[in-house]
Amino acid sequence: MSTFPPPLTVLNQTAPAPRRVRAIKAGATLADCARALYVWEWPYYPQYYLPRADVRMDLFRQGELTRTPQGEARHLTFETGNGDQRPAARLITASDIPGLTGCVRIEWSAVDRWFEEDEEVFVHPRSPYVRVDAVRSTRAVRVEVAGAVLADAGGCVMVFETGLPTRYYLDPTTVRFGALAPSATRTACPYKGRTTGYWSATVDGTLVPDVAWTYAFPTVALAPVAGLVAFLNERVDIFIDGEAQARPLTHFT
Repeated sequence: MSTFPPPLTVLNQTAPAPRRVRAIKAGATLADCARALYVWEWPYYPQYYLPRADVRMDLFRQGELTRTPQGEARHLTFETGNGDQRPAARLITASDIPGLTGCVRIEWSAVDRWFEEDEEVFVHPRSPYVRVDAVRSTRAVRVEVAGAVLADAGGCVMVFETGLPTRYYLDPTTVRFGALAPSATRTACPYKGRTTGYWSATVDGTLVPDVAWTYAFPTVALAPVAGLVAFLNERVDIFIDGEAQARPLTHFT
């Protein structure tokens, strides 16, 4: 049984995105749109679908037609310097979903930067149905791997993010870094920003990779977690006020 609220959306649900959306590539504005649609291609978060009139279609080459869960679509590619074609987007040419015909879905990684209004967005669009709260707590948190204690704190900042397990951010003075080693991994989150550090643990000769992370400069909404350390619930045993917490199945930081 899940210990956190499930997603609220279904496949191919749509909603208006009431914000200016821009995609930037090599310093040029590839798309600039104030009438984008959110489309949930899976339940956890949406993608932007932009009217073709708001997209620099002259920068793409049109490819073959294909069928997608959102309707009939034409592949759009970028031409690289050596003449290769790189998948970049798809143009919906016919769809039973209202409002999608004539829209372009640009691959997130095909451009350099995305903006909602004047704020950069990372990884994927922020869902209008997701709320992220950082709440201070004096509940004791202990983190273990195979019985070895990695952290033991008298309080924490709990991060509640819709559809995800609660994450517990701990003061670094309560973390036993002697059992941890820095990792080169870095990740990004649309709601929290970019991580600035990761650690792996080695316990009894067994490596537990990327078990903890930190955000030195999170988004304004998550400012309370700046400089604190969280552990991946899925790879450690977490005890709250001495009570063991169930390990979730999802894996998001």
